[in-house]
Amino acid sequence: EKGGKYYFTRGGCAVFAFRIPTADPVGFTNAAAHSDRPSFKLKENGVLEGKYPRLSVEGYGGMLIGTWLDRPLSLAGRVQVATEHGAETRLVDIDRDLLLIPDLAIHMNRAANDGYKWDLKSDTMPLFAGADKKAAFGEILAGGEILGQDLYLYPRMDAALWGSEEEFISSCALDDLQCVWCCAEGFRNAKESASIPVLSIFDSEEVGSSSMQGADSNVLERLIHRICAACGLDADRMLSNSFLVSADNAHALHPNRPEMADSANAPLVNGGPVLKFNANLRYTTDGLAAAIFRSVCRKAGVSVQTYHNRADIPGGSTLGHISMAHVSVPTADVGLAQLAMHSCYETAGTKDSLDMVRVMETLYGLTLTRDEQGFALN
Repeated sequence: EKGGKYYFTRGGCAVFAFRIPTADPVGFTNAAAHSDRPSFKLKENGVLEGKYPRLSVEGYGGMLIGTWLDRPLSLAGRVQVATEHGAETRLVDIDRDLLLIPDLAIHMNRAANDGYKWDLKSDTMPLFAGADKKAAFGEILAGGEILGQDLYLYPRMDAALWGSEEEFISSCALDDLQCVWCCAEGFRNAKESASIPVLSIFDSEEVGSSSMQGADSNVLERLIHRICAACGLDADRMLSNSFLVSADNAHALHPNRPEMADSANAPLVNGGPVLKFNANLRYTTDGLAAAIFRSVCRKAGVSVQTYHNRADIPGGSTLGHISMAHVSVPTADVGLAQLAMHSCYETAGTKDSLDMVRVMETLYGLTLTRDEQGFALN
């Protein structure tokens, strides 16, 4: 309905929200980010008995392994618990210091500071219970018969503001929950336009997006077509006046290793949102998408930075080029500059978060129209 506000979830870990304007819609303004982060996932039959009961885990995504050791951890996710009617889905967060992965002492591993290679089958199994303790893990987890599970380790440290003027924020999962928060705040605060605003928070980005709730699924494509069908709109015409911001954090210039960056395109923490470019389209930003995003930032009064990988260092990718295969609209890959990406405790800028909220609020409040000559934002 005109003026309606809607959301839905897929897989219990991806969420999509949209509003229908009261005016006749002319296109979509969409921002996409992702909810997952590199971690360790609990295996089936996940308790390793022995002198010390431990949990059996495997890596999810590309984490900096050493940052996970010697710090309190716990488990969160979801389980399917048996009931008389079938199975019930329950969200789980064991909200206490439950686990720890102990490092090996330097006396037993003299190579620890010389480029040590972690052995994932032995070095990263978290300690769960003391010697001679019975590991009643299922009772701690759900209090019933578990038929299925998707459970991940997470660090227990609180987020921290720090620096001479609290200009830095450090936290778990800034990649990509910082962009999730900025896009959601912008979506929530934006004034109405003639475009349909869509907020897409995908899962599975860190492992290639190939899940039913990832960017390589049909979920966004089907959402677009279902909205158009319900509103009596032509999907192709609507998409011709649409724009997508793929929001996923970017590498900041590192204070101790500046030589790892492209010197002309090395963003700074608190320098503003970052447009990300790659000639091989691992980032999808082209000239048109860059122009649209820079125009939005100009309207918001926010500076824009740029990022390219150093030419001889292959970079990562994000969900933008994957999503474009399903919803083909001009797409800008953007993010916020951060340090220690894929550490379990990352660092970014407080000002950047506020700037990105302003940009997304501005974007969601604009109507984009395009023709052969270019585009207009009103």
